Amino acid sequence: MLTGKLATLVILATLLAVVGAWGVALRYRAAMQRLMSAPPEDSPPRPPPPPAPSALPVSNITLADNRRAYRRLVTIFASISLLMSFTHALTLEQLSGSAQINWETVTILTLVMAWPIVLVLGVIERWPRHRVALLLAAWFVGAVLLIAWRTSEAVTLSGIMIWMSFAIGIPLLLVSAVCLGNATRAIAPWLLPLFVLLAGAAQLGLDALSAMINSGTGGATLLSATDTFGHWSIILAFALTPMLLAWWPAKQLGRWLATAYTKQRFSELFYLFTAVWALSLITPALGAASDSWRGALATFFLPLAWIPFSYPLLRALSPVVPQQQRAPTLLVLRVFQKDVSIQNLFDRVIERWRLTGNTVLIAGTDLAERTIDAEDIFTFIDGRLAERFIYHPDEIEAKLSQFELEPDIEGRYRVNECYCHDSTWQQALDRLILISDVVLMDLRGFRKKNKGCLYELGVLAAAPAIGRVVILANPGGDRDKAEAAAAAAPDGRFIWIDIEPNETIAPEQVLAALLDSKP
Repeated sequence: MLTGKLATLVILATLLAVVGAWGVALRYRAAMQRLMSAPPEDSPPRPPPPPAPSALPVSNITLADNRRAYRRLVTIFASISLLMSFTHALTLEQLSGSAQINWETVTILTLVMAWPIVLVLGVIERWPRHRVALLLAAWFVGAVLLIAWRTSEAVTLSGIMIWMSFAIGIPLLLVSAVCLGNATRAIAPWLLPLFVLLAGAAQLGLDALSAMINSGTGGATLLSATDTFGHWSIILAFALTPMLLAWWPAKQLGRWLATAYTKQRFSELFYLFTAVWALSLITPALGAASDSWRGALATFFLPLAWIPFSYPLLRALSPVVPQQQRAPTLLVLRVFQKDVSIQNLFDRVIERWRLTGNTVLIAGTDLAERTIDAEDIFTFIDGRLAERFIYHPDEIEAKLSQFELEPDIEGRYRVNECYCHDSTWQQALDRLILISDVVLMDLRGFRKKNKGCLYELGVLAAAPAIGRVVILANPGGDRDKAEAAAAAAPDGRFIWIDIEPNETIAPEQVLAALLDSKP
């Protein structure tokens, strides 16, 4: 019965986290839109103070360095995943009660139970759900055939399918719901621990109600309350009251996660990696609980122990950016209200850039589900999102001083945003240009009515120290207006890459232009 309750708790918390993620994303975008269009301040704007020069020269990162960083990232997470899968398989073999370890069985189980690697790669690459589903279907078929080939005739194919569906199917649904997609990937993993706590509190309340009924304690009072308010009202009261009491510790847990993330004690990718494997191990652990709770705990926690042990290994690996140098900073500009285009660019290009450099931009609703992090989520839940916005140009320097420019444990750099009102984005842009080394501007879908883009092109053309500016643009249309706005730039500053309206972006072509390398 306890195993069933735990399974129900996990499934309920997962559903609540997914629904909560959709709700937070919808309300977050609406709040951002409202705050961005807030009326300007009454006091006249004053220019921000001049930037302090960086003490370190920018590193000359190449496309080859970026490729090396990408291979390193994939190798690290794939290797950790294999170690976790091996530990999981070895634990299952030992729990089977065999007098001697069958290493062939351990090898087969390692390969079969390594399916979260596909999800980990999907998280790193931001693959769509259908691509992950196809790859996992192929993995499932291959695993079934491998087990059928190496297992005795006493085990039927239907038995293998049932075991695989239990061992992989249920965890796969949980992981896909929480860690893939847009709003769910960005928000649901951070909400899941909170809803586990809240769902657990509700379960304790229902257990207390059941105990009171079975023991007769307070039976007369319950019967009287039932006659007055009805059965469902009593059940809901015993379920919701503990949840309300648990809301404060749940919020404290969320704030702790946000603080730990902000202090770079862990990264978004490592958190997602942990969530993928934790959800993948829950069903096998609950299955082992029917025989032994010690075995269940070992099945769940022993594979996860590789995650903290991998930290020293990551820190020991040589960084892409040498010491006494700093990573280059990329400023991303775009045509607003072209959500699908800029989201695709972020997934295919900016995610790769983050392996070797910082990214700064002016926040907008178009990239809210790509750039929202733990601090943003819980600041919004606390009702303090307005505190992140720049009301007056004098505040720009303080906001920029909060940028997180050091790499995370796995070597990726974070995306830093300026939250601006309509009255402050131009001053923020001026300041962001001063701290940027290269600019990527997505002008696909540009029209001459996009006055903000024309202003940005003029500022980039006149900036004294900016490096190259890579422009993605559709040929034809109002392209001549954009080129005229940038005509005053020094020779070679602007690099135009033509992309047809239905053409797919070639990530390495854009990265090569940004990094001044050959594709």
